[in-house]
Amino acid sequence: MLNPLQTDIKYLKGVGPLRAKTLGEDLGIFTLRDLLYTFPYKYIDRSVIYQVRDLVDGMPYVVLKGQITSKIIEGIGRRERLVASFSDGTGYIELVWFNSIKVFDKKLQYNHNYILLGKPNSFNGRISIVHPELEDAETFLNQPLTMQPHYHTSERMKRQGFSSKNMSDLVDRAFALLGNMPIAETLPDYILKRYALQGINSALHTLHKPVKSTDLPEASRRMKFEELFYLQLDILRYTQNRKLHYDGYVFNRVGENFMRFYNECLPFTLTEAQKRVVREIRKDVSTGSQMNRLLQGDVGSGKTMVALLCSLLAVDNHFQACIMAPTEILAEQHFASISSYLEKLPLKVELLTGNVKGKRRKQVLQGVSDGSVDILVGTHALIEPNVVFSNVGLVVIDEQHRFGVKQRAKLWSKNAKPPHILVMTATPIPRTLAMTVYGDLDVSVIDQLPPGRKPIQTVHYRQSDREKLYQGMLYQLQLGRQVYVVYPLIKENEKLDLHDLQNGYDLLVDVFKNYKVGMVHGKMKPAEKEEAMADFKAQRTQILVSTTVIEVGVNVPNASVMVIENAERFGLAQLHQLRGRVGRGAEQSYCILMTKDKLAENSQRRMQVLVESTDGFVIAEEDMKLRGPGDLEGTAQSGMPFDLKIANIVKDQDLMELAREAAKEVLEQDPQQSLPQNAIIWSHLDMLKKTQINFSAIS
Repeated sequence: MLNPLQTDIKYLKGVGPLRAKTLGEDLGIFTLRDLLYTFPYKYIDRSVIYQVRDLVDGMPYVVLKGQITSKIIEGIGRRERLVASFSDGTGYIELVWFNSIKVFDKKLQYNHNYILLGKPNSFNGRISIVHPELEDAETFLNQPLTMQPHYHTSERMKRQGFSSKNMSDLVDRAFALLGNMPIAETLPDYILKRYALQGINSALHTLHKPVKSTDLPEASRRMKFEELFYLQLDILRYTQNRKLHYDGYVFNRVGENFMRFYNECLPFTLTEAQKRVVREIRKDVSTGSQMNRLLQGDVGSGKTMVALLCSLLAVDNHFQACIMAPTEILAEQHFASISSYLEKLPLKVELLTGNVKGKRRKQVLQGVSDGSVDILVGTHALIEPNVVFSNVGLVVIDEQHRFGVKQRAKLWSKNAKPPHILVMTATPIPRTLAMTVYGDLDVSVIDQLPPGRKPIQTVHYRQSDREKLYQGMLYQLQLGRQVYVVYPLIKENEKLDLHDLQNGYDLLVDVFKNYKVGMVHGKMKPAEKEEAMADFKAQRTQILVSTTVIEVGVNVPNASVMVIENAERFGLAQLHQLRGRVGRGAEQSYCILMTKDKLAENSQRRMQVLVESTDGFVIAEEDMKLRGPGDLEGTAQSGMPFDLKIANIVKDQDLMELAREAAKEVLEQDPQQSLPQNAIIWSHLDMLKKTQINFSAIS
């Protein structure tokens, strides 16, 4: 019997082939089921109507009632926009549209009562709302719902005049089409009872059509649990299968190279955390199963030394090791430091990046294939098909968030058995979260900094404090130290940002006439960037003006000051990474967060967190609370089996623990997937595995 939920979305009234194509490509909505599992991302309480005079910058979405008092189309070409004035008698606000300008211009009527929905923002000292939603006031006020659902729409949908309201109408029609037919349950009865979960029919109807806000938590909890349960079940099943089916190479000896390096060449005493992680890795590689381990450690915690020691383990067991970094600059830095550490040992270390070309590249590739290269350092060039190892036993991947699961998997084909894999990140995330984001990996943590490191002092300055900033910079320069000055670079405003960078550079050249100022950004040619970084490292320049290309980059122990301009435009995790570029030497280092004078509450909180803490894990927790998973979630999507539509891997950690507990129990009790009470589970999981959704188009 055909499941009505599998009905093609194009047959739903109001869709048709063109809209169906857009819904499928942009939102992954192909069937009625897909539509009902596309949940509102927020709800607006329609019963609360604000007054214009009460609006301030940074408020959430508000409902207003008033009239259009003027409208005009300004600008030409890409800068064209519709600007209207809206008033409710208590004040005026500016409304702006950048898309479908002609359509809105025709629709907007004078002396007509509208209900407006939008997010107030301050621009040039005035409150404005960009792309507000407008409805006829009389129609709006006669509708029974007090909680208005709002759905994500892609840019293409907006251009086609396909709004959140249209999505809500489609959901109404889908429910009407299904009529009294119940939606098939996706969780067995015993799990619903054990975890006190709503049935699926009640939950879906409530989430799309809530009567009041108090209805939402239980409905939301049910659907979030479902998502997290299936996510954890798939991860646990995958991990179980990998351990059963993938043998690993056995590193059963601690050999001469390891011991000689440890006793004679180690430049500093390992921290207890480093020793613990090395022991964990040694245990992994001696079992006969393939190691897949994530190593988390703050900036400067000594992850590279752990990677080197593990590489020596591989070499002593007659295997090659390779270390893969996300950028050429970082790969070159690793190569230089590892080469210097191993100069007393009879080992061959080589570098392979895009910059290694011609005869030199052939030599490196030959050495890798004939086994004369013991340790290979490089970029993603290492996973290219023409890189053939003689016998690679260990792969170390630095900065895990730059490489997805699929890229890691490419390395498995480099030998008869998959090599042991150690992935490292300086982006600390809570352990429970790491178990999901990096579900196929075991997790180790270096939670100590090497002895002798002084904590970086972080200060928040505003534009009005700029003279104080320059005085502090001058004092450090007079002591012989160096200074980073970092500007944000965001694609949408690339030209503007580069202009800001150039202006900042020119200003610093003028202010610090007795010192050499360098500049580096992503638009420069690789050779130019390398020269600028080399000049700074060699102290030929004292101030380096940069974009975030130095976030993961060169280690310059003499650099004692990190100035971050427009710090409010960065996330906490990124600010922490940037701060970690200084504090590499024995001298006291400083990080100066420069912002505009007036900050939104959220931005102010971010600056405060950085000033108060240097603990990467504390900062990561705060970052996720304030911003949500951000890039982390994007990384998760590359490794997670399917996309999350309602659950949040950061905010729903308690629920995720419950879901993981339930999934673990199911897998332990039903390893063959044959118990009748779990038939619902396994069939639903198989269905989910067939669905992959691209969320990149969603605004």
